[in-house]
Amino acid sequence: MQAATAFFGRTYDEAFALLVEARDYIARTEPIERDFVDVASRARMAVETTRLTARLTHIMAWLLARKAVHAGEISPEEGARPPYILDRNEELAGEGKMTDILPPGLESLLDRSQRLYIRVSRLDEMVRRDFDA
Repeated sequence: MQAATAFFGRTYDEAFALLVEARDYIARTEPIERDFVDVASRARMAVETTRLTARLTHIMAWLLARKAVHAGEISPEEGARPPYILDRNEELAGEGKMTDILPPGLESLLDRSQRLYIRVSRLDEMVRRDFDA
């Protein structure tokens, strides 16, 4: 139990740091970069920043639910059912990703958040599998 808590703690810390980095990018850098691109690129940046924030929100919600399970605030069985499971939305996972070029900062955030989402998705599958009969 201690190893699982430490593992989730590190994953939570990683997700939180990425969330703060995304917030800083969207608040400070993205508005500057947006001024130097055409209207179509602005629209694409808006779509991708929305995808980024949605993905990170889902990850954080899942991790907070796991913390609640480990703290005994919700049962493991309850934590393996909606609304505590991870949303299996392909758009959140990045399946529909377009090929046009995005600013490097946004591209990096999208890539790292997608990799984290995939990792958390695998953990969610393990949690669900424990309670599937």
